[in-house]
Amino acid sequence: MRFTDCRNLPLFTDLYELTMAQVYFEKKMDKTAVFNFFIRPNNKRNYFLFAGLDLLIDYLLNLKFTEDDIEFLRSTRKFKEEFLNYLRNFKFTGNLYSVDEGEIVFANEPIIQVEAPIIQAQIIETFLINTIQISILVATKALRCYSVAPDKMLIDFGMRRAHGTDAGMIAARSSYIGGFVGTSNVLAGKEFGIPIYGTMAHSFVMAHDTEEKAFENFASVYPENTIFLIDTYDTLEGVKNAIKVAKKKGIRIKGVRIDSGDLLTLSREVRRLLDINGFRDSIILASGGINEYKIKELVDKKAPIDAFGVGTELVTSADTPYLDCAYKLVEYDGKPKMKLSSKKVTVPYKKQFYRIFRNGKILKDVVSHFDEIVENGVKMLKLYIKDGEVVRRSPPLQEIREKTLINFKTLPDTFKSITQHMTLSPEVSQRLLKSTEELKKAIRGF
Repeated sequence: MRFTDCRNLPLFTDLYELTMAQVYFEKKMDKTAVFNFFIRPNNKRNYFLFAGLDLLIDYLLNLKFTEDDIEFLRSTRKFKEEFLNYLRNFKFTGNLYSVDEGEIVFANEPIIQVEAPIIQAQIIETFLINTIQISILVATKALRCYSVAPDKMLIDFGMRRAHGTDAGMIAARSSYIGGFVGTSNVLAGKEFGIPIYGTMAHSFVMAHDTEEKAFENFASVYPENTIFLIDTYDTLEGVKNAIKVAKKKGIRIKGVRIDSGDLLTLSREVRRLLDINGFRDSIILASGGINEYKIKELVDKKAPIDAFGVGTELVTSADTPYLDCAYKLVEYDGKPKMKLSSKKVTVPYKKQFYRIFRNGKILKDVVSHFDEIVENGVKMLKLYIKDGEVVRRSPPLQEIREKTLINFKTLPDTFKSITQHMTLSPEVSQRLLKSTEELKKAIRGF
C-alpha cells in the first residue's frame, strides 16, 4: 500500500492478537496454523467481487516492528522482553493462498488461506480483514453499478465522503477493478495508474460575478477539456450559458454536469438544447446521490445521460456498509480445528475450492480438502506467497479490471439482479463432509 506506510503498520492490530501471540511464544506454541478468510451470507448481495489482494501482499512483505513500536509495547507493561526481542526480528515466513483479484466469489468460500507459524498468522488478522473487507465492499458495489449500465461511463467521485484517507484510496482502486473508468482521486491516479477525471465545483461558479464569466474563465484555460457544471443556479439557464460561451469562444463543449434536481427531465431538456445548437457529441454527466438503483431507474427510462459520478453511496457501500466476514483457524500443527458456536460452525482442514462451469456460466463451486481433485473443476485458490517470498503477483490494474468484466459474463443472469436476492452456496465435497462430521463427534465426545 504505497500511498501510506500501511504496508508497515505492525501495531495496526487488535491488542488481543499480540497478547495471544505472547502466550503462544511463552508456551512454545508456534507450529504451523492454517486460517481461512470467508464471508458469511448477506441478503443484499448475490455475489461478491474479490479485490484488495495486492495491498495485502505488500503488507505481508514489508511487515516489521520498528524500535518505536517495540518501545511503545514495552510502555504498556503487557509484554516481556523476550517476546519483544522476538518481535524485533519479526518477518512473515508463511504461505498465502488466494483467489485472483477480479474473481466473482460467494459466501462461505475460503477465498484467502494463510498457512504460517501461528504467531505470524494471528498478528496479521486485523489488517487482513480490515483491508480485504472494504476492498470487496466497494468493488462489489461498483460492479453492481456497472451491471445496470455497462455502456455508461462510471467515475468514482467519493473520496471526500470516504471514511479516512486510506479508505478513499482503496475505494478508488476497488471501484476501478469493479468496472469504473476512473476516479476524481489524484493520488490514486499517481499510485495506481487509474485515469483521473474532474469538472468544477459550485464554489468556482459562485466566486465569479456571473455564471457566464465563470464558464469563460474555465474554458480559457481548458478549451479542449471543458465540462461545465450547470446547476449552480438554474440548470437550463446554465446549459444556455455554456452554449453561449462555447459559441463565443469557438470551443467544443466536452460535456455538462448536472448535480441536482429531476435528472430525467433535466437531462432530456439539456440534451435537446445541446443538440439543436450543434453540440451533439457533448456528454451529460450526472452526479449527486447516485447509486445502482438510481442508475438503473434512469437507464430504464432512457435518460440521455452518458456518465455517472458515484460518490458517497459507492465509497461507503451505503446499502451494505459492512461484511460479516471471518478469519478462522482450521488447522494447527497438522490437526484439524473447528468452531461449534451456535450458527457459526466452521469447516475444518486446509482447503481448496473449485469452480465448475456449464456453457460458459458458473454452475457451482465445490469446497474440498486441499489435496482433493474435483472433476471438471477449476482451482480457485492459488499460491501467491511461499515461505515468505512472492511466487505470484497480481497483474496490472487494467488487466484486473478486464478480468472482472470477463468473469462477470460467467455469472448467470439471475444472479445479476440488484433487487432480487439469489446466491450460490458452495457444495462441500463428500470427503470433507465426512471428515468434518467425524471431527465434530470427536470434539463433542460421542
